[in-house]
Amino acid sequence: MSDTVSLSVRALVEYAYRSGSIDSGFRTSTALTEGTKAHQKIQRQYGELDQKEVYLSAEVTMGPLVFVIEGRCDGLLVQEGLLTIDEIKSTSGDAGRIAEDTYPVHWAQAKCYAYMYAKSHGLNRMGIQLTYVEVGSDVQKRFQAEASFEELEQFVLDTVRLYLPYAQMRAEHERARDASIQALAFPFESYRDGQRKVAGAVYKSIAEGQRLFAQAPTGIGKTISTLFPAVKAMGEGLVRRIYYLTAKTTTRTAAEEACARMQAHGLQLHAVTITAKEKVCFQEEARCTKEHCEFADGYYDRINEAMLDLQREETLITREVIERYARKHRVCPFEFSLDAAYAADAVICDYNYIFDPRVSLKRQIDDQKRQTVLLVDEAHNLVDRAREMYSSVLNKSDFLNLQREFKGVHAGIHEAAKAVNAYFIAARKELGEQKHQVGFTLPEALLPLLETFALTAERELSASRAVSPLLLEAYFAVHGFLRTAKLYDERYVTCVESFRSEVRLRLSCLDPSHLLRQMGKGFRSQVLFSATLSPLSYYMDMLGGDEESYTVSVPSPFSREQLEVAVLPVSTRYADRERSRLPIAEAIGRFAAQGKGNSLVFFPSYEYMNSVVERFEELGIEAELRIQQQTMSEEERDAFLASFDAGKERALIGFAVMGGIFSEGIDLVGDRLNGVVVVGLGLPQVGLERNLIKEYMDRMGKNGFDYAYVFPGLNKVLQAGGRLIRSETDRGRLLLIDDRYLQPRIQRLLPEAWRDYEVLPRAGTGVIPL
Repeated sequence: MSDTVSLSVRALVEYAYRSGSIDSGFRTSTALTEGTKAHQKIQRQYGELDQKEVYLSAEVTMGPLVFVIEGRCDGLLVQEGLLTIDEIKSTSGDAGRIAEDTYPVHWAQAKCYAYMYAKSHGLNRMGIQLTYVEVGSDVQKRFQAEASFEELEQFVLDTVRLYLPYAQMRAEHERARDASIQALAFPFESYRDGQRKVAGAVYKSIAEGQRLFAQAPTGIGKTISTLFPAVKAMGEGLVRRIYYLTAKTTTRTAAEEACARMQAHGLQLHAVTITAKEKVCFQEEARCTKEHCEFADGYYDRINEAMLDLQREETLITREVIERYARKHRVCPFEFSLDAAYAADAVICDYNYIFDPRVSLKRQIDDQKRQTVLLVDEAHNLVDRAREMYSSVLNKSDFLNLQREFKGVHAGIHEAAKAVNAYFIAARKELGEQKHQVGFTLPEALLPLLETFALTAERELSASRAVSPLLLEAYFAVHGFLRTAKLYDERYVTCVESFRSEVRLRLSCLDPSHLLRQMGKGFRSQVLFSATLSPLSYYMDMLGGDEESYTVSVPSPFSREQLEVAVLPVSTRYADRERSRLPIAEAIGRFAAQGKGNSLVFFPSYEYMNSVVERFEELGIEAELRIQQQTMSEEERDAFLASFDAGKERALIGFAVMGGIFSEGIDLVGDRLNGVVVVGLGLPQVGLERNLIKEYMDRMGKNGFDYAYVFPGLNKVLQAGGRLIRSETDRGRLLLIDDRYLQPRIQRLLPEAWRDYEVLPRAGTGVIPL
């Protein structure tokens, strides 16, 4: 029985024609601001019998493999009785400089489409046309050719033959992978309480092609409970690829460790971790041109060999592995990781590679998506992350600075930046004495100014060897703004803010649920899981759930005796924070002294935390302190966590903020952490953006204050408190400081294990007895 290999025309010719020309032939042209419009403009000129966006597919058998190739050609034209494939390419450069043989990869793409159409319709001859259009000027240049079916077939066979060694290696790997999956047992001695239930729900959701919302308590082992059944589903042929999506490095590490554990039990699976470009780049400054980076220069000449080497030798492809092979083959580590991800069985990466339209992995054809499952870890974080992904902001100062930088240097950029800056000046005058203004429509007058700027900037960036960092940054900001403008609907608002000499314009997405649903469309299944998807109705609303979505909720497997909970009813409201500092500092001291060991204290803000730390230090309490800083390197973060050793002779108290790097995704097991104090309800700071969310949710018939403030705030509390009990043997004490914890509506949102608490006496000053 032959193995089947499914791939797009683009993937086939891109692999076969790796060269420096592909960089401008594929990747640059697809990023053009007006590329889609240019395509559509050409297509509107087609005749009555012509067709556009024609889906084509063909099977090619070579050796033991059957290649199923598919794609969409831009146009199918009827020209003097000859059917012609039209391949449209947009360029920001001078179309007049493009010669017939400049981009052989474009001819290759068109020839593949011509072969596919001729084969399916029994034609002996086809026309092939390349149409280049210069964005902005609409200058067009065409090249035409004809080919017999035999010539096209030979060309496609030769192209597939170049792809064959890689495809054979992949087919061999997949056979070994599937056999290893079928033999794979759960990689622990037994399931923890609740793990089997989560794993079963995940497998069922994948098998039935449904979205699942899973709430499972901290410490149950959610990572392996989701990855293991997804891997098993792959072995059954239900999925071909797994994306494990995370928000933080710590949860990414947990996924890598789960893959490593399964690998140690016999699993043969290629798992690739994508690390952000700025973190993995070998250069001091990430300037991705051949003039500035030896790893970008000649990338396409070396990438095929690098990929074959990587996939032959490695399975768990972490950041360190990517960097090692990137140095060995002198290729860009970030681009290398992306290319490796397209070929991997499992990809561990940030949310934005799937849900953010600006950076999502775009080379997935629909058939691949239908065979892909998304595992969304710590899914509660996706609500605010999605709002940020689907919003955009521009600052007046950027365009003023560009106007000054390019004065007398580049008239086009100078004038384009000046026009945008003038718009902001007019907006500031319109604000008058107001600090901000909110509207419910797009700034229509600004959009054509931004399009002109983007086109002018793009031409300069394409042509110049000495790229201006300010111009590049502004170009991407404008590109993102124009993209967001296309998403704008009743779920958006337009905010104009003025402060000092700055004017800021923001398109704010208030409700990301619709866009999350759109970006997730086409995937076989989505599993969104967290310890704190509570209340579940809120997260299903905000993350694009519907009535058909599955849900599973697992109670805590830990006994009540493992956790002691107390509430200190002190007001932590903003107006009361000054007088609350001393009683809170004293309570922390007493809490640490009574229990000994290590404690973490979480605050709603750095300002509040630092003011309490100041009072705490004045008390002269004997304790070792660790204090989270607003900016910390990875080494500093590691040192903070490493200080939480078990069996310390004197108390260690770590001060941190809710919603920060130490409040979720970290494991301080056993006596490394004995107590947690949570100060306040974690409510987001009252501000324009949150109030706009509140008003929108009120209009939608929801409780706007809960949606904008209470639910996101309590989630931070639950995450912070969840650092405490991580295993069946952990024991600890939890102190909640805020009088609102005694309110019934807040109590209902707390985990059941937290509701059996002791209320501590109120106090003004003096040590609070615990």
